[in-house]
Amino acid sequence: MIESWLTLVAATFAALLPIANPFSTAPVFVAVTRSMTPERRMQQARQACIYAFVVLTTTLLAGALILNFFGLSIHALRIAGGLIVARIGFGMLNPKPDDELDPETRREAMQMQDVAFTPVAMPMLSGPGSIAVTLGMATEVGHPFENTAIITGIALVAFVSWLVLRSSVRVVAFLGVTGVNVLTRIMGLLLVGIGIQFVFVGTIEPLTSDRVIGAIVEAVRRASEASGS
Repeated sequence: MIESWLTLVAATFAALLPIANPFSTAPVFVAVTRSMTPERRMQQARQACIYAFVVLTTTLLAGALILNFFGLSIHALRIAGGLIVARIGFGMLNPKPDDELDPETRREAMQMQDVAFTPVAMPMLSGPGSIAVTLGMATEVGHPFENTAIITGIALVAFVSWLVLRSSVRVVAFLGVTGVNVLTRIMGLLLVGIGIQFVFVGTIEPLTSDRVIGAIVEAVRRASEASGS
């Protein structure tokens, strides 16, 4: 029980951290908080990670309601989420300069007094890709107790993001442009794999369900009886 719980925590953390990618967010965070005091920057980093945690946790807990409201199947959501995640991963493998924020949004962010929710928490730390992964994880939950494992994984991602953002000036100086690009490409590769896995599971599971296998067996049986008669 504990082992499976810890496995789900690790799976959630491994799936979300590459797409949240606080290391690529750090340069943008430094830019949009350039005019702030160190204390204010720390506060913004803490609030951004809290906002990201709340957004993803709410998405997880409301996942079943979202599925029912829109009439979506679990398999369709897995495939859609996998395609979104894989697309983001391919984009990270070939990043464009300043791809995170367009120049106009960046200028507006630098003039804002509070950048924690927008643009740092959303769309950077908990954007469409993170939300898609969280909804996909929600489809894996078979018992309410497992929700606590996924929430713990989300909390760990938020905590690592906070550690990176609070030290963003030093992180950016240490990694440099090359280091950030290398990390972005590595995480992009992981995302492509995660996305393909989502699509694979979403496609294979309905095709190998008992109902489908039973229908195939019945069709083969009837065809054999027809040919025998």
